[in-house]
Amino acid sequence: MTLEEVVGCSIADQKMETVAQALEELLVTAQRQDSLTVGVYESAKLMNIDPDSVVLCILATDEEDEDDIALQIHFTLIQAFCCDNDINILRVSGVQRLAQVLGEAGADCNANEPRDLHCLLVTNPHTDSGKSQALKAVGSYCEESRCQNQWVPFLALQER
Repeated sequence: MTLEEVVGCSIADQKMETVAQALEELLVTAQRQDSLTVGVYESAKLMNIDPDSVVLCILATDEEDEDDIALQIHFTLIQAFCCDNDINILRVSGVQRLAQVLGEAGADCNANEPRDLHCLLVTNPHTDSGKSQALKAVGSYCEESRCQNQWVPFLALQER
């Protein structure tokens, strides 16, 4: 590898880590402000009722989910809806990390079964301070990716 390739990889890795941290911060804040919708069906219902309130759609999968045809069909439909409604989309791997970030590692308050973390929607916060730096960083990453013809950017969340 040349020096330019090594430096370029290092900068790209740092950017991805920064965006991953911003995403985690955004999710925690959205959950605290009750502006986070969790689950494929719950997300579809919200987008049907109030698509203008959605500012970010996160589609999460791991390797074992890649062969789930039903999930992939849901993702395709959700992505199409998001594109039609100018909603930023982000594909992530690391469903276990999402569970940790959202406090799902133990048991769910309502049942023993964990929530479906394959689709998460962040909605507009009701306060002016809700336009957080984390949301701006993730939105900027999505926009930069679209400028590079990567219409659905990908981010790998790392276990900690």
